[in-house]
This record gives sequence, structure tokens and C-alpha cells, in this order.
Amino acid sequence: MADGPLLTVEDVYREFQVRGRRKEKLVVRAVDGVTLELARGETLAIVGESGSGKTTLARMIIGLVTPTSGRMTFDGEDLDWTGRDARPLRRRIQMIFQDPMGSLDPRWRVRDLIREPLDNFSDLDKPAREAAVDEVLEHVGLDRLQGSKRAGELSGGQRQRVGIARAIVLRPELVICDEPVSALDVSMRGQILNLLARLREELGLTYVFISHDMSTVEKLADRVATMYLGKVAELGPVASYFSGPMHPYAQALLSAAPVADPEAEAARAQIVLAGEPADATRVPTGCGFHPRCPLAQDRCVDEVPELREVRPGRWASCHFAPDARIEPGTVEIDLTTEGAR
Repeated sequence: MADGPLLTVEDVYREFQVRGRRKEKLVVRAVDGVTLELARGETLAIVGESGSGKTTLARMIIGLVTPTSGRMTFDGEDLDWTGRDARPLRRRIQMIFQDPMGSLDPRWRVRDLIREPLDNFSDLDKPAREAAVDEVLEHVGLDRLQGSKRAGELSGGQRQRVGIARAIVLRPELVICDEPVSALDVSMRGQILNLLARLREELGLTYVFISHDMSTVEKLADRVATMYLGKVAELGPVASYFSGPMHPYAQALLSAAPVADPEAEAARAQIVLAGEPADATRVPTGCGFHPRCPLAQDRCVDEVPELREVRPGRWASCHFAPDARIEPGTVEIDLTTEGAR
């Protein structure tokens, strides 16, 4: 085991070609020069609107998407899913998918679904594999009767427990959680989040946690990376992020998160941004957020802000951080000014 971070992502890009309305070929830079590190035992949440690049980044880490450029390392070695020796990585890095209804074959029995990774990627004999299945069923809160059922006979929460069991049965070091509770009802979300937290402690897991639900992020994560148009807008510890985000977009994103208390929700002031999220095929010049940002100035239009450490352990890609602050209310942007081109 190497010293240092378990996972590093260094200046990673991923571009896709798509066809526009007029059949012209357009380039979407889904991930645009992302750099970050993940320590062993840590949970790093990656948040942002749909199209921000968070899921593409996760899929590059797990090998489902190949980076266009950049470098990733795992435990000090290059993370290369295309090489001949990539097979052992499947034992060390696993993924929990968003939709438990679509990620499991409903005709398969639960035991068979959980044992499949062992059949493909372990050297255990059959009795040892069956014992491992029994152990992991207990870990995720399923009994032997449920293990004998077909996946299609289970509830959504039970299916997600099966998905978690499949991910941890190989005893991986890193688990990518791609919105693992977003398809579940509210009553099940807390149970699954508590399960993930318990498994992290019991098995020493490290998580990359993709989510758009800020309440789940606050509950589970150690650090938060906020993405916008493929870039990291802000990165820092979860406590300081929730108490005072430093990037204007992170402030707006956190402001939009609902509060559980109805009275507090009705009384609180929110930041309501003008305009729509930028088109990923026509990324604005300079800071990608400047057309929606009331603090934008000429520099924001012309100069791409660097992701820099603005306070110890806190990083932001805003020219004016850590002092950038948007006041609650509906943000009005004067489209005649240079700062909102």
C-alpha cells in the first residue's frame, strides 16, 4: 500500500461529440480539467446540477468512461482500465448504481446476484463464496429467506441493499455511490444512508458519493466538491461548506436545498438565480458561471478563474473568493453590462 491519497485525479478532461439541432457536430466538454484527491477512509461528495459533469467523472473513475486526457492514480499507481492488468482493479473499486430497479436482473435470485462478482473476480472455492454471500447478506440487513427470492420480488429499498451487497462482497477499498438513494422513497433513504455509514466504519471503505440532495451530503460526507459546467467550483470540508460556501454558485445551490421544517422553509430567504444553466455545447468565455452571477465583472468574462486555496483546506474557482457573497432574493442581472455577457 502506497503512502498518500488513495485516489488522485489530475487535470482530467472528457469530451463527447453530439449533433446539434441543425445536424452539425458539437463538442461537449463534460469534465473540464478536474483535479482532486481522496484520502483513505474519506467520503467525498460531488454535487451539482444535472449536466455538471459529476456522473461522468464518477464513471471515469470506475472505468465505464475513458478520459480524453489527464491522469488518475489509485494507491499510487496509474488507474488504467484499458490495460491487460485492469482485472484486479474490479476487486478494489466497485460502484453502487442509482436505480436498484434497473441495475439488477429481476429474474435472478438474490444470492446469485451477490455471488456473481465473486464468481468472476475471486479465487475462492464454492463453499467460501457461499459463506461470503451469507456474511454480506447479514452486513446489509437481509436474511436468508430474502436471499433466496428473485430480485423482482423485493421492494426498492431491499433491491438497493442487494446492490450494496454486490458492491462490497469483494471487499473493495473504494466504492463509487452514484446517487444511491435518489430512486428511493423518503422512508428508505435514511435507512440506506445509515447502512452506508455503518459499512464505511466496519469495512474501512472509502466513498465517492454523487448526489444532488444536499441533506444526504451533509449527513454522509467529509468533504464536498461542487461542479459547474465540468469544472470544480468549490472544494472543502462539509461543515465549513454548509456554514459558509465561498463560490457564488455553491451559495445558490445550497440556498436551493429544501429545509425539513415547513415553518423554517417558508420563512427562510433564498437565492433565486436569473437565467438558465449554460448550454454545455456553448460554454461562456471566462468563468462559466458569469452569465448568471450578479457579482460578475469584466474580468469574469475574459479570464477563467483558477481553482485556488482561498482558506486552509478550502478551494474555490472564483476571482473574488473568499469574499464573494450573493444576498438572498431574486438575482437580477443587467444584460447590458459587460459583466453579464
